[in-house]
Amino acid sequence: MVKKLNMISRRKLNNIHVYCPENYEGLVAKVLSSLNVKYSLNQFDLKAGLPETVCHYRAYQLEEDKKRFLIDSTERGAWVEPLVSFIERRFGFTEIELLDSSYFLQQKAFSILSNPRPRIVKRVFDVVFASLAFLMLLPLLLFVAVLIRCESPGGSFYRQKRVGLYNKEFEVIKFRSMRNDAEQHGAQWAQKNDTRVTRIGKFIRKTRIDELPQLINVIKGEMSLIGPRPEREVFIEDLEQSIPYYRFRHSVQPGITGLAQVKYPYGASLEDAKWKHRYDLHYIKHHNLWLDIKITLLTVKTILFAKGQ
Repeated sequence: MVKKLNMISRRKLNNIHVYCPENYEGLVAKVLSSLNVKYSLNQFDLKAGLPETVCHYRAYQLEEDKKRFLIDSTERGAWVEPLVSFIERRFGFTEIELLDSSYFLQQKAFSILSNPRPRIVKRVFDVVFASLAFLMLLPLLLFVAVLIRCESPGGSFYRQKRVGLYNKEFEVIKFRSMRNDAEQHGAQWAQKNDTRVTRIGKFIRKTRIDELPQLINVIKGEMSLIGPRPEREVFIEDLEQSIPYYRFRHSVQPGITGLAQVKYPYGASLEDAKWKHRYDLHYIKHHNLWLDIKITLLTVKTILFAKGQ
């Protein structure tokens, strides 16, 4: 909880009026309280005039007279929007606790996924930047590869199947940062201060150098520079049981880095995965070239100042 509060604004926002079906009042109150938002819930008999900000949740389930109230509020000049959109705009992530199928079925909301132009621009950016970066970093890559071989038995690189665009698997390429027998007992989540990590591995993970060989995956078209981090199928099968619409992250190519990586600290718990999914969904809905450039610059800052984990 402390980590989450550090990730969002602690200041009280102006009071917002929220309207939802009665059986969802508890959920809405819990989410808004956790975000430190000051709110009024289902006040339809307003005597002090129309509120400036009106948010609704599952409005399609409201009774007709209550739907009419929301329409009247729009006609009279109030700012009316879905509660999920309000949270996206104020906090920069998608609140997954409030999602239902209607969120994904509005064509305008995810029109970027059916528009070929953003994909073309993103691919050009990926190929140009990844190719230049690979050539510039080649001496560093070779040096790190030698250090890894000198420290522990085994190859300098390892390949591992990850899930990519449209749930298709591919082999991700990374520098080996753990002992060669790290998964002799099966797949395990990477942990903070993981005892399986070597000394060189600890440094290249902290600086994110271990991810740099994935530039090859980008050039091959299996990944993008920016996007949700690719995960293993064995973990996805577990996560999608607890995280709503988890596989929707595969509607775009996975990335070497992403919004979740620069906005949220390292973590390997279910709660950490939920928070990263909030940022991944926000990125999928709002990604553009400028956002990709900003994330790239923040990632470079992480590498230079060793702020990773």
